[in-house]
Amino acid sequence: MSHTYEYPRPALTVDCVVFGLDEEDLKVLLIRRDLEPFQGRWALPGGFVRMDESLEDAARRELQEEAGIRPVLLEQLYTFGAPGRDPRDRVVSVAYFALVKLSDHRVHAATDAREAAWFPVWDMPKLAFDHADIAATALQRLKGKVRYQPLGFELLPPKFTLTQLQRLYEKILERELDKRNFRKKLLAMGLLEELDEVEQDVSHRAARLYRFDHKKYKQLEKAGFNFEL
Repeated sequence: MSHTYEYPRPALTVDCVVFGLDEEDLKVLLIRRDLEPFQGRWALPGGFVRMDESLEDAARRELQEEAGIRPVLLEQLYTFGAPGRDPRDRVVSVAYFALVKLSDHRVHAATDAREAAWFPVWDMPKLAFDHADIAATALQRLKGKVRYQPLGFELLPPKFTLTQLQRLYEKILERELDKRNFRKKLLAMGLLEELDEVEQDVSHRAARLYRFDHKKYKQLEKAGFNFEL
């Protein structure tokens, strides 16, 4: 016996907020829409969920199709379902956020995206739909989680200096950190592996390079260790 629904059902989409860090700023990935509605307007990568895929699979597919990137870390953020948020239909969107190393991802537009580019989170163009609210929610989530989970290391190259690490946290948290206290607290955690290497091709005095010990962090986490800055 077949079953039918008495009430109309909303469509389901995914939208992705992808953060990256370069020498200048914390940035977010945007695509320029090639289709109506909001044709030509910048937006977050995303699209409709297919009937045979999970939400996360849909988010990863859209990121690959629209911008050519495959993030390792992808986390569900929030569900946005205000009536009228999409002029096409009653559409509910499940948002995700991701962190990527900019040097590992050369973005390129595809499918229904005319262009893909990185923008400073503090200087984004006017976005389509309610994507400005989604991006703002993701930034607040990142600010909160980065102090209690070592997410920031996902934005850095595998080998980094303590100055680069501090700069990352200052960019995300939007405030200056005391250099001595910041380094003392991080080094005391025992999660940074000091390497027998220094920066190359720099005009200033070359600084020591470090690496985050993911394996040790997982072991400590299982034992009840709390990462907190």
